[in-house]
Amino acid sequence: MSQQETILKNAFAAALAVADPNKIVPEYLSKIFPQGSEPKGRCLVVGAGKASASMATALESHAQSHWPNAIIEGVVLTRYGHNSPTNHIKIIEAGHPVPDQAGMDGAKEVYRLVGELQAGDVLIALISGGGSSLLTLPQAGISIEDMRKTTEALLRSGAPIEEMNVVRKHLSAIQGGNLARLAIARGARVEALLISDVTGDSPADIASGPCAPDYSTYQDALDILTKYQLSSNSIPESVSSHLQRGVAGEVPETLKEADLQNMEVSNHVIATAYKSLEAAADYVRTQGYEPVILGDTITGEAQAVGIEQASLARQHLKMDKPIALISGGECTVTIPHGIKGRGGRCSEYLLSFFAASTDLPNISALAADTDGIDGSEKNAGAWFTSEIRQAANKQGLIPSQFLDQHDCYGFFAQFDALVETGPTLTNVNDFRIILLDK
Repeated sequence: MSQQETILKNAFAAALAVADPNKIVPEYLSKIFPQGSEPKGRCLVVGAGKASASMATALESHAQSHWPNAIIEGVVLTRYGHNSPTNHIKIIEAGHPVPDQAGMDGAKEVYRLVGELQAGDVLIALISGGGSSLLTLPQAGISIEDMRKTTEALLRSGAPIEEMNVVRKHLSAIQGGNLARLAIARGARVEALLISDVTGDSPADIASGPCAPDYSTYQDALDILTKYQLSSNSIPESVSSHLQRGVAGEVPETLKEADLQNMEVSNHVIATAYKSLEAAADYVRTQGYEPVILGDTITGEAQAVGIEQASLARQHLKMDKPIALISGGECTVTIPHGIKGRGGRCSEYLLSFFAASTDLPNISALAADTDGIDGSEKNAGAWFTSEIRQAANKQGLIPSQFLDQHDCYGFFAQFDALVETGPTLTNVNDFRIILLDK
């Protein structure tokens, strides 16, 4: 393993470590429930997301030693393969990014349990990225198959996750603050812990905000379908009809700030992409690199972002010391009809960057999704060093051909240059690092 490969992988490990639920969940629970104010009766724990099962494990461990009088129970949904051991909280594995029946059945159970809360009970919601599809409970008249078709259409359209969630929360009986609305109607206190995988870290956007007031409207949801030219051929009639009824005021809007006046509802963002970027920056500084954090809100088509960052790399090469360009955010990949593709947005970005930086031989880079799964395959992302570039040149591989077919996985797999972590049990969006050596 070259020095650059080691630094790339260790920087990613540092980014993951600071978002580890086993560390951050107990820290925040101690702040939310300081000694003397911990739950002393029924404490219902619900949640959804790729990190939510591990959050539940961490909560149970903390409660066992700090909440002797609390009665812990609940249900948490996570993606297949992202389970974590618990004693009192039931973990349900379900489909992501396209919802399935297991997720809908689990969401029904969550809704039922919250509907049974009583005054004085505490609801703790453990929310992380991926919860939008996992916690699927459609409004009346919309089937799970309708939700699947809508999600698939949005995914293929190239719509960013924030816009996808505007649509999905207006089709949901739980998201868009509806879970908190149900709990406070029962007289319960609501504390939501959120691991953010979205740009801006707004609680309303993380897993479509089941406990957060929503800034968007039914009209916004319809406008997004129009923006991406999603017609009746791709969007079920039940979905379009429900959104139109919402615009007409025939069904209630999502939860708004005004609905929470004098209500015990709090949303705590306990891990963010930017904190992970800072942790990676601290690490590379110890390795002699000057870190430059480009931001955690970089979005757009993955191939376009790769080209843009190649240009940024050229500008920073003018500096007189080794530089590490670090960034986060969630790119998109729009796949034309008829092309299957292999990989995900991180490997697509990286191959685009690789192809656009052929004049920069002394650079290395890594891009990976912090949840451990980049896209269609089982890798978190990919990496390359100057040795990988030399090997690709020797074999006569043309990156543009792989980019045209959206087969970035196939390109990096040939060099054993895939990042393979398995499920990390956290999720703070994508991580990118570029090392510029003199």
